[in-house]
Amino acid sequence: AQCIDQCLGEEVKPALRYAILKEEKVFDIEKLKQYTKMLPTGYKLATINEQLYLKCLKEEWSADLVKQFESYEKFDRQALGVIALKENEIAAGAASYSAYDKGIEIEVDTKEEHRRKGLATACAAQLILKCLEKGLYPSWDAANLWSVALAEKLGYHRGEDYMVYEII
Repeated sequence: AQCIDQCLGEEVKPALRYAILKEEKVFDIEKLKQYTKMLPTGYKLATINEQLYLKCLKEEWSADLVKQFESYEKFDRQALGVIALKENEIAAGAASYSAYDKGIEIEVDTKEEHRRKGLATACAAQLILKCLEKGLYPSWDAANLWSVALAEKLGYHRGEDYMVYEII
């Protein structure tokens, strides 16, 4: 930390992250299935296809759901994603922020006016189920305590907090 501060100074800012343990067999499949069905009236879940991939890229809040994969073809080969739609508008989503041989890192986002309705829970639960069906580990790391709470609700357990440095 001292070296980073000395070398990069004002080019970076420290931030606290919350590790989520990577444990096998911690998920209650039936509970996850129930969460996917607890959508408010007018909302539905959909798997990210090419049209939805492109739609995600159009809005700043939803771009992180797919933008780590430079094309839909790459996303389709390497990633997974679930979104909540309301009348063809993307309201929330959970997708691969990154992918590796036996798993993904999960990204969850909800458009501000659709928050506190259970959409993130439903999308993340569906994504976890898809991962488990494919033999992939749905890895989670939290940027804030809301993310920690959602992870714990879905069956994960919190690990140690740690510092990161974000490039400004």
